[in-house]
Amino acid sequence: MIFSSISIVEPEVVVDKDWWRGAVIYQIYPRSYQDSNNDGVGDLAGIKDRLNYIAELGVDAIWISPFFKSPMKDFGYDISGYKDIDPLFGDLHAFDEMVEAAHALDIKVIIDLVLSHTSDQHSWFAQSCSSRDNERHDWYVWSDGKPDGSPPNNWLSIFGGPGWSWHPTRCQYYQHNFLASQPDLNFHNTDVQDALLDVARFWLDRGVDGFRLDTINFYFCDDQLRDNPALAPELRNADIAPDVNPYNYQDHLYDKSRPENLIFLERFRAVLDEYPAATCVGEIGDAQNGMSVLREYTQGKERVHMCYTFDFLSAEVPTADRVASVLQHFQAEAAQSWICWAFSNHDVVRHATRWNLPKKHRTQHIKLLASLLMSMRGSVCLYQGEELGLPEADIPFEKLQDPYGIAFWPEFKGRDGCRTPMVWDEQADNAGFSSEEPWLPISDVHKRLAVSEQNGDDNSVLEHYRRFLAFRANTQSLVKGSLENVVAMGDVLSFVRTLDNETVYCAFNLGAERVRCEIDTKRQLTMLEGHGFDPVLKEGALEIPAYSAAFVLLG
Repeated sequence: MIFSSISIVEPEVVVDKDWWRGAVIYQIYPRSYQDSNNDGVGDLAGIKDRLNYIAELGVDAIWISPFFKSPMKDFGYDISGYKDIDPLFGDLHAFDEMVEAAHALDIKVIIDLVLSHTSDQHSWFAQSCSSRDNERHDWYVWSDGKPDGSPPNNWLSIFGGPGWSWHPTRCQYYQHNFLASQPDLNFHNTDVQDALLDVARFWLDRGVDGFRLDTINFYFCDDQLRDNPALAPELRNADIAPDVNPYNYQDHLYDKSRPENLIFLERFRAVLDEYPAATCVGEIGDAQNGMSVLREYTQGKERVHMCYTFDFLSAEVPTADRVASVLQHFQAEAAQSWICWAFSNHDVVRHATRWNLPKKHRTQHIKLLASLLMSMRGSVCLYQGEELGLPEADIPFEKLQDPYGIAFWPEFKGRDGCRTPMVWDEQADNAGFSSEEPWLPISDVHKRLAVSEQNGDDNSVLEHYRRFLAFRANTQSLVKGSLENVVAMGDVLSFVRTLDNETVYCAFNLGAERVRCEIDTKRQLTMLEGHGFDPVLKEGALEIPAYSAAFVLLG
């Protein structure tokens, strides 16, 4: 036989559009991860330099907090240029290099997209505030005051005080849920929506794999600007704002979580679906109705992929009863949704401190909580330094940077204590973060927990995270499986994860005493190993040491 031509058939590339389901996402606060140019502030090149560490940890993706052009009044969450990198962090070339390096290590890249508001130094706001009849006059939420000159309604800012500021050029008020320098965009204007969808496409075209959507339920406010009703004192909840903040005194019916938001989220999802495997995770800032909002926002395949609530970002200690209650609430309220669980992030006190873990068993307790977090049905966000067991750093007032903490000091010390630089090497200058004085001081307690001190120590928190992440990746029911039979009995929390033919019974002893618990099943029991705990299985019963866990394969 004679061939007239030969061509090579390229193998079809299989894209996992569901990679995000069960993914472990490592959050990086770029100001505080690694400084590559020695100005005391972390940057994108620094993140690139530390990608091997992240790959060795065993996570699936990184989420990078904002690095866009910004006056830094709220440290990047006040954006003045959506398509620009702030010079503090590098430039677009540095970003592209970081993404390419991450992808080479099979690490997905998620970036933090702040859509609800901009900086007051954004060109959009500069034009909008210049007159009442310019091209962008209604790109922000503007309103006349009341006849007596007071703000249009009673809405409050999360950062304290009224949610309205007066602008003398327009002789009108503009809304801001956060700082006065963070005016809220008017999502009732479809031109605003189109501009923000264009921003999303810009970054997707540069290779990002998805977005963390900041304050996802804050996009729309009530178009009639109705007053929020008062909230009964017994219903007040400090998960979103500290107790001393009057924001907790209102039922926020009209300044967030508006029904119109669902239509925009469907538009946003349609943009994501234009790309092979783009995803997003939304931050739901709602203390009373977080699970129901999550259900609405992640319903079906036309809205966002997943969201996270503040259930485990609160000060309430995760006892067996508490965790069971949250999981059962999720199953009852949003069983068909996908959630992303987190214990810490850049906005809350680190959980090693927030939950006042007892010093005697602190390291073991932290390991157990990490394993519990990574065993629940859902995706997972880990916050930088969490894998080292870092407590909250104590920042003196004169070193404070966070405007939120400055406003409510000393009852609320702000967010700087969880944002201090990553500690790489106890012996190096500034713990290996920078050769110059960092933008926030580094805690001596943190230095003693540096990567250099934990690396290779099988008993360390860092090695436990690495070990458990590997165990989880090899136990697919813990990644994408269903969750049933959530039971709290004394200090023991148990549940079952199932995927296809793999069913795993998971039990967590959240108490300080060794316990024995029966497994009520006639199925064959096989103890799984490799997770770092040492339970004993004997005659259908488990013995679990204090602050330990067991994983049993049900045959």
